[in-house]
Amino acid sequence: MAEPLKNMYNEEFLRDFSEKVRLVYGSFNEKGFLATAIDDTWNGLKLKERMRRITETLGAYLPEEYKDALDVLFEIDELCMGFPYLFFPDFVAVYGQDEANWELSMKALERFTIRSSSEFAVRPFIIHDPKRMMAQMLVWSKNSNEHVRRLSSEGCRPRLPWGEAIGVFKSDPTLVLSILEQLKQDPSLYVRKSVANNLNDISKDNPSVVLDTIRRLKGVNSLTDWILRRGARTLIRKANPEVMKLFDYGESIDRPITQSATLSLDTRILKIGDNCKLNYEICIREGEPIHIRVEYGIDYVKATGKTSRKLFFLSDKTVLGGSIISGEKTHRWKDLTTRRHYPGEHKIMIFVNGEEVASDKLQVATNK
Repeated sequence: MAEPLKNMYNEEFLRDFSEKVRLVYGSFNEKGFLATAIDDTWNGLKLKERMRRITETLGAYLPEEYKDALDVLFEIDELCMGFPYLFFPDFVAVYGQDEANWELSMKALERFTIRSSSEFAVRPFIIHDPKRMMAQMLVWSKNSNEHVRRLSSEGCRPRLPWGEAIGVFKSDPTLVLSILEQLKQDPSLYVRKSVANNLNDISKDNPSVVLDTIRRLKGVNSLTDWILRRGARTLIRKANPEVMKLFDYGESIDRPITQSATLSLDTRILKIGDNCKLNYEICIREGEPIHIRVEYGIDYVKATGKTSRKLFFLSDKTVLGGSIISGEKTHRWKDLTTRRHYPGEHKIMIFVNGEEVASDKLQVATNK
C-alpha cells in the first residue's frame, strides 16, 4: 500500500527546512519551530492541515513584519522547489491579504508559483475581490514564464480539486473566459492542459457557455482544438447531443450506430474485493466510416439500496462501416477512498456514443 502523501511532511523534512531558514535568519528558533509544528495532534492531521500547520508555525517564528518574513522566504525559495513547498504561497494567503500588502503579495505569489504552485493561494484573493484579482490574473496570462501563465488559468478554475470552490465563477464564468481567451493558443502543453481543465470545470455548471466557445473557436487553430476537445470531455462522457455533433461523433438519426452488440461476464456472483472480466463485441452499421466512443457503465448499488451510474472509458476512434469491435476488460470491485461497494444486483452496460447497446447483470455479495 502506498504511503500517505501527508507523510512527506515529517520531522526530517521540517528539520532540513528549518536549517535552511536559520542559514539566512540567524535568530530562527529551530527547536521551538519543530516542537510547535509537530505536537501531539500532528499524526491526526491530513495533508492540507499539515501544510497549514507549517504555515502558521512559520508565522509565529519568522519576523513579525510581513515584508521581513517574506524576505527570509525569498532568500531560500530557490532551494525549496516542488509540491512540498506549497506552504510558501500559503503563507501569502494567510498573512498577506491586507490592502497594504497587496502588491507585495502579488509579487510573492508570482515568484513562488515558479518553484511550487500558487494555484490554491490565489483563491482567497479571488473570492475577496474577483475583479481586482482577475485583472492581475490577466496580467499573468501574458507572462513569459509558463508556470505564471498556468497560474492564471489553474488558480481561477471554478472547481479546482483540493481547492475551495469559487461560487461566483460557477454562477458566471465571464471573468474566467477572458483568461482562457488569452491562453487559447498557448505554446506550452502544461498551460494548455490547465486551460482545458478550466473549460471542463465550466462545462459542469454552464454547458451552454462551453458549447458556444467550441462553436466559435473550433477549427481555427490546432492548439485551440486540442484544448476544446479535452475541455469538452465531461460533456462527451454525458453524450451531450450538441457536443457529440460538434466533434463529429456518429449519430443514429436515421438508423442505429450498431447492428448488434453483446456483453458477457465471466461470473454471475462475486464478493467485494474480487475481479470480473467483461467481454464485448460490437458490430458497427454498414456504410461510411464513423467516429465512435465506447464505454462501459455500472449501476452501483448504494448503501440506501438506490443505484448510481459510473462510466468507464474503453475506446474513442473512427472505424470503418461494418467493423466488428471486440475486447476484454477486467473490472476490480475493491473498495476505494472515492467509492465503496455494497451487496446487491449490479447492472453492467456497454455504451456507444452514449447509447446503451448491450447489458448484463451480476450479484455482488459481502466478503464476510
